[in-house]
Amino acid sequence: GPQGTGGICVKEGIEIRPFKVGGSGVQSYSRTHPAEYPTRLEAGTLNGHGIAGLSAALDYLNGVGLDVIREREERLMRRFYAGVTAIPGVTVFGDFEAPRTAVVTLNIRDYDSARVADWLYEDYGIAVRGGAHCAPLMHEALGTREQGAVRFSFSYFNTEAEADEAAAAVR
Repeated sequence: GPQGTGGICVKEGIEIRPFKVGGSGVQSYSRTHPAEYPTRLEAGTLNGHGIAGLSAALDYLNGVGLDVIREREERLMRRFYAGVTAIPGVTVFGDFEAPRTAVVTLNIRDYDSARVADWLYEDYGIAVRGGAHCAPLMHEALGTREQGAVRFSFSYFNTEAEADEAAAAVR
């Protein structure tokens, strides 16, 4: 769903203190923040548009089916993986035998990952993520702390042609 939306499940008997408090539409004249759930966790006006977007996203996912979406994403990821693994100078990271998300992370020779990401976008219109991916310990373990890595993420909305074009761009 849109940024700023989500939910939280809390075991019964667990008390959560709000991080931030402010007016609530439930007790507008009170000088103190509400003590009861869920209003005790609401500071200000709810993100109504975001909640409607999250609801629409859930309706879409339920309509298509999570298994259908997962199958397509995995097929695209594996198609791209097959297209890049044999390219000289390309290092692909990860275990592709185990269940995984539809992501392929790689490096091309010793090229800086951010430069590769820029090049893929500027020359081919392919959006990827280069850098450390907020995972410095992973990069220390892989020996890519300075270089980072280039992450290709596949979605239900990508096509086989796009997976092939991305592999050709890497080649």
